Amino acid sequence: WCGRAMQVLQPLIERIEAVVMSSDLLHADDTPIRVLDRSLRDKGLGKGVKKGRIWTYVRDQRPWAGAAPPGTVYYFAPDWKEEHVHYHLKQTSGVLQADGYKGYGKLYEPGADGIGRFREAACWAHWRRDFHDIWTSNKSEIAREALDRIGALYDIERDIAGQSADIRLAARQKHSKAKVEAFRVWAEAQLTRIPGKGDLASAFRYGLSRWSSFCLFLEDGRVAMDNNAAERALRPIGIGRKNWLFAGADTGAETLARAMTIIETAKMNGIDPQAYLADVLDRIHDHKINRLDELLPWNWAPVAIICAEAA
Repeated sequence: WCGRAMQVLQPLIERIEAVVMSSDLLHADDTPIRVLDRSLRDKGLGKGVKKGRIWTYVRDQRPWAGAAPPGTVYYFAPDWKEEHVHYHLKQTSGVLQADGYKGYGKLYEPGADGIGRFREAACWAHWRRDFHDIWTSNKSEIAREALDRIGALYDIERDIAGQSADIRLAARQKHSKAKVEAFRVWAEAQLTRIPGKGDLASAFRYGLSRWSSFCLFLEDGRVAMDNNAAERALRPIGIGRKNWLFAGADTGAETLARAMTIIETAKMNGIDPQAYLADVLDRIHDHKINRLDELLPWNWAPVAIICAEAA
């Protein structure tokens, strides 16, 4: 039933994908998913379950009062090869906010004109978690200071959430820039004092080796300090894994990705996804294809409201 419903809604889902993936600023992340593969079981290879990936790409301009409606796209891939993200992003350029997955690396490399297709925006929340784990495990005072310094940056971000990109940029230049530079100087100093092979040194090197990407939010008021938008988009997948255990096949995982695209985009636009799906499934067969955008989550209105307005 779910597969057939997503086939019916495929033109609408493809339109969501086209709109979201045309954004020049995207959040990206991925997570593993177990997929049933009967061929493995028939060959006597374990329980017949393999590991695939679900990728998500999020457009959310609400933190900087952007005009474009929010949306998120999900894709399934049978493995973690970089070719998948290159395919997903083949028509996209701009700023990509993501973790340190090596598959994104070539997307940041300069082309023949000396400019890369994407500018990399790193995630301070991801870096902060490294220090938090160290603090939790051994109460390192250096890790505690790193947390406090990063926390001071987030205090500034809370004050400018929802403001325009220009206001955010001005505030970051005035209040955050000096703190970020002080953090870099302090971090480099710590590396000269601590064991080079420990977790703490690895945490420092992770951020310092990608320093320009951690500073991009200081140059562009649209860029977030972290990639939490994509991590939030993957949370339903994590919850789902505890309930449905695995997808029945690659086709089932692809159906899941399409369903997540339309359901989560509806939720991001403040719509009850059950009411939305029920209405759209009822209308889409008779809906003119050249008016398909009327059914996009950010444009949609229930039939009852349309009839009332007409009356």
